[in-house]
Amino acid sequence: MNILIDPVYWAVAGGILMLAELIVPGGIVFFLGAACLTVAGALWLGLITTWDASLILFFMASLALIFLLRSLFSRFVEGDFTVANTEEILDDVDQVVSVIETIGPGQQAGAVNFRGIRWRALSDGARISVGEKVKIVARENTTIIVIPLATQESLRT
Repeated sequence: MNILIDPVYWAVAGGILMLAELIVPGGIVFFLGAACLTVAGALWLGLITTWDASLILFFMASLALIFLLRSLFSRFVEGDFTVANTEEILDDVDQVVSVIETIGPGQQAGAVNFRGIRWRALSDGARISVGEKVKIVARENTTIIVIPLATQESLRT
């Protein structure tokens, strides 16, 4: 347990942890390194002399630094974050696409070209021929539900 009461080991561990923050960002590892440096300083000044006191100080300093200072520093150093649409279907609804394989009649599936990809498509039972434009109204798993644009226009009137 001599390693736990040697300030050089604590200082080296603190330096390594603080440098590791460059690889693993988030602020947690940096504060663990700062806690190691706190223990190294306390051992060097003679404030603590036993291995159990050094571990207790490390745990207390780690918790204090993480809970008290992390929120303060996160105000000044913001990480990269994005807010994306978690409901992907919302981006797809109301898009106009071309039919590349006849859809219908009934529940007979066809295909549409959406964003350069062939998608399986179903309609409301009407027959929709190749080349017609349709509007996406829903998506069920990997099948797009569409309605003919003519139907959409008649609903508005």
